[in-house]
This record gives sequence, structure tokens and C-alpha cells, in this order.
Amino acid sequence: MQYIFDQLSQGNDQPFIDSMADTMRWTWMGSGQWSKTFDGKQAVLGELWAAVRTTLKSPYKVIANRFIADDDYVVVEATGQNTTPDGKLYNNKYCWVCHITEGKLQELNEYMDTQLVTETFQG
Repeated sequence: MQYIFDQLSQGNDQPFIDSMADTMRWTWMGSGQWSKTFDGKQAVLGELWAAVRTTLKSPYKVIANRFIADDDYVVVEATGQNTTPDGKLYNNKYCWVCHITEGKLQELNEYMDTQLVTETFQG
């Protein structure tokens, strides 16, 4: 995970994508309009990652601030360093709870500032 986030901090998402299991599940936690689950690597890439690539200027960057590991779970506190195509800063703060087995990312539960998401993309 440290290598993956080192690469994400430089705008290289390929190691992150390569680490995803085919059955990966990514959930935006909560109960509001931004809460959603993406089931399977194809949904993660086709829905979530495709949206990231159109709503944020390349390269997409996430900087890890802290890692906490326990057995096959890794918790990552991170901050985005991104800009929308129309020039708005989008530096959301994240907590990703990652479940890793057999060397692959099986599940990711994402906690983020949904108010910032709303202000940036619907404001």
C-alpha cells in the first residue's frame, strides 16, 4: 500500500488499478446522496474511475498521511491534490479502510468530506 500511494502521489494510478481484485468492492460510506457501492473491478473502473478522469484534471493525485495495518486490513488517511477542469481546487480528505487478501485489494470503504463533494460538483 505504501508503494501504491507513493505512485498515486505522483499521479500514477496504474499500481493501484493493478492491485484490485476482479471482485473488488468499493463503498462510499454514509447515507446521503454520495453513498454508493461499486461491485467488481469493472464497475470500479467503468463507473468510479471513469468519473474521476472526467471530473478532475490529470493527473489524479492522492497523498497518504498515515497507514495503520492490522492483519489483512490497512487504513489509509490521505488528502487529494486535484483540480477540476474549470479550475476549482478539490483537495478532499479521505480515510480508506482496505481489505487485502492474496496480494489483492478486495474491499475499500471510503470516508470523505461529502459536503466538499457537493460544493465542488453541484455548487
